Amino acid sequence: MSQNDLVYSTDGGRIPAQKAQLARPKTDGIIRIRRETKGRKGKGVTTLSGMDMDATQIKALCTELKKMCGTGGAIKDAVIEIQGDNRDKIKLVLEKRGYTVKLAGG
Repeated sequence: MSQNDLVYSTDGGRIPAQKAQLARPKTDGIIRIRRETKGRKGKGVTTLSGMDMDATQIKALCTELKKMCGTGGAIKDAVIEIQGDNRDKIKLVLEKRGYTVKLAGG
């Protein structure tokens, strides 16, 4: 429940609900690239997490990576998912742009 349960007041009429601000998770600035298959019926997906960017920058980066890899992808909870195993290509591109990158997982 929200902290303000007041819906109507005789002073000003209907009170609009306050929108909750979505807080970005704090990261260390290192982009971690991993390959995942769990929960995807065996299909491999490359995920990027730990980006210290806002939503529009993440969306622009996702679009660029999808075009570069020639595959589809999505953004879920500030994690970029690119279809297929494209870890090496993505790592080279991100390092050229000046990001700190680690290959995570096995």
